[in-house]
Amino acid sequence: MNAFLSDLPKSVRIVEVGPRDGLQNQPQKIDTALKSEWIRRLAACGLPEVEATSFVRPDWIPQLADATDVIAALPTDSSTLFSALVPNLRGLHTARDAGVKRIALFTAASETFNKKNTNASIEESLERFRGIFDVLAGQEMFVRGYVSTAFGCPYEGDVAVEKVVEVSRALHELGCQELSISDTIGVAHPRQVTEVVDAVAAVVPREAIALHFHDTRGLALNNVVAGLHVGVTTYDASAGGLGGCPYAPGAAGNLATEDLVYLLDGLGIESGVDLDALAAANLWFESHFEQPFPSRVLATYRSPATGA
Repeated sequence: MNAFLSDLPKSVRIVEVGPRDGLQNQPQKIDTALKSEWIRRLAACGLPEVEATSFVRPDWIPQLADATDVIAALPTDSSTLFSALVPNLRGLHTARDAGVKRIALFTAASETFNKKNTNASIEESLERFRGIFDVLAGQEMFVRGYVSTAFGCPYEGDVAVEKVVEVSRALHELGCQELSISDTIGVAHPRQVTEVVDAVAAVVPREAIALHFHDTRGLALNNVVAGLHVGVTTYDASAGGLGGCPYAPGAAGNLATEDLVYLLDGLGIESGVDLDALAAANLWFESHFEQPFPSRVLATYRSPATGA
């Protein structure tokens, strides 16, 4: 076998974050019915998990103020798992009352970023999470933890690998079954990815590590390849490449799910996602927007190449 392919995993799990991370900063108000139909179409493409919404205060993120209605409209006949982000105990109670079975918690490896985004220090965030896990004791609830700014911070610049490890260990010890190590502003490069993953894997099972990339500098797929070579088999992606970071104006946004699936298909890595169906779902959703979505692969479906 080609040496490049010899240590790659046979399959990869994609966590679709478009309906939450992709839409939360969209200025255009999106109707709940439209959003719900898009999620249904995404699930039909074979995506194993879709992060459908976030139970934050409506005045913080108005785009996700319909979280309870979105959860109520989720398909019940799908093999896709649906999850939601919760910021605190109040969000947990609302999500649980809505029927959510999988939640995600959010903190950062950068103290400044965490304070500006959650109005709390890292330790205060972890203390909030302890209260959440106390409530969840003995219950069947899958909990994922996001470690934001793991590769760089818009306020502090470089983030020490040791800090990423410290926060990852704390979340895992609290009870997070999965940790999404996140490149919030898209500054990561492949060597850094391997260094951070190996360091975190020294304190957390490697199979519990997920990677979340933004394509600000055009390296998201390169970073995925680096992650594959160090044994990471779960990747976050946003349909159409929707999203981005308010601290990186003009950035290309999240790693596009279509681009990721195209890469995996080319490497012979099974994802279970039908690329043609995914493109069709996102072209349908895109038709309700004024601007085309940034996914490079989606652009080839929009205007198929006719050859030289």
